[in-house]
Amino acid sequence: MSLTKTIAISDLECIHATQGVDICSVDVDVPNVTEFRIPSSHETNLVYIAPGSVEELFVHHFQTDQLLVVKGSIVLVVLQDGTYQYILMSDRHPQVVKIPPGIPHGAININAEPCVAINSVIRHGPPHERDYRPLKRRLPYDLTIVQAIVEEFQQSTKVDIKPTRI
Repeated sequence: MSLTKTIAISDLECIHATQGVDICSVDVDVPNVTEFRIPSSHETNLVYIAPGSVEELFVHHFQTDQLLVVKGSIVLVVLQDGTYQYILMSDRHPQVVKIPPGIPHGAININAEPCVAINSVIRHGPPHERDYRPLKRRLPYDLTIVQAIVEEFQQSTKVDIKPTRI
């Protein structure tokens, strides 16, 4: 038995970009174990997003985040041009979201299960302590949109993700 017959290594390719934030699909229709190479980075972090959590926005000035959910699901919130974009990220539909410097972002996990993600960080300069301080939200998140996105995802994948009250 050879490992090369059961493991495929695939580079990620972006299928479209939305105003500075790239969303890159990951093809997982492979019958055996598949390994994906996330684009090069300076550090890789495992991120735990607790059930029922709503993160404040934060912005990095000298790093690009490359996020991939490996367990569970979240709604990533990105603030651009005074408007929130809500991006569902899930282990059932893997994708890498690349957030360049200067884009405020946060995560919402309205599910009863935790979410685990990998953040493959590209550094564009030394980290600054302000990069990790929450920003004051001028606009509230629209949790009705978040709930609708999660419910649509549940129906389309026919999985029972138990939402939690926020």
